[in-house]
Amino acid sequence: MKESCIKPFVSKYFFASLLLSISFLLYLSYRSSLDSTIISVVDPTPSSAEPGLKIRPGYTSYDSYVQRQLNKTLNPKLRKIWTTRDWNRKILVFSGFFNDLKKKNLLFNSSKALCIGARMGQEVEALRRVGVSDSIGIDLVPSPPLVMKGDFHHQPFDDETFDFEFSNVFDHALYPEKFVDEIQRTLKPGGVCVLHVALSRRSDKYSANDLFSVEPLKKLFKRSKLVRVRTVDGFGLDTE
Repeated sequence: MKESCIKPFVSKYFFASLLLSISFLLYLSYRSSLDSTIISVVDPTPSSAEPGLKIRPGYTSYDSYVQRQLNKTLNPKLRKIWTTRDWNRKILVFSGFFNDLKKKNLLFNSSKALCIGARMGQEVEALRRVGVSDSIGIDLVPSPPLVMKGDFHHQPFDDETFDFEFSNVFDHALYPEKFVDEIQRTLKPGGVCVLHVALSRRSDKYSANDLFSVEPLKKLFKRSKLVRVRTVDGFGLDTE
């Protein structure tokens, strides 16, 4: 562990926090450059060969998938809840997670950070409050100044932009491989990724995939190394 960490410019590391019945950290070790080509024509019926990761059927096109995600993000009742009742509560919980990462030297005040699928930006605000001031979020619907518009299947950033990336919306990825590849592409050497996931068949009705074990997710991070898995309690997610 210490030996790996003292060579940040040789290997890339990711810290994946999966919020499910078990949580784990990924330190992803990059051994070759990633293909940054984005497929513009998307197979409307994606599938997964991994038994522990299932893509939900029913999407006739990528546009239909995006529209379903927008139905949640633009729901006025949900947006009101996210900015009122849930706002401070979520910031408090996220701040606790991020402070824990700082104590373990996986996140620093100097880190350039990205929150993926950040909606209204509670996790971005939490990062800023714990001292990580250079933080931004992306979502299909922007929420300035914390969240800019961006599709996590095709992040609007150059290669090796961020030191730290966080997400708790892996289940919303129609193309999990592309979701992970974009994280690996935009993380700097020595970068850390933390994912919070739910290892359950009872996930969000807007989810595009169901994850039943940690193994399929580990396999997606082909150029990375798993650091740890731990159980967490985060808004219905249980694994980091």
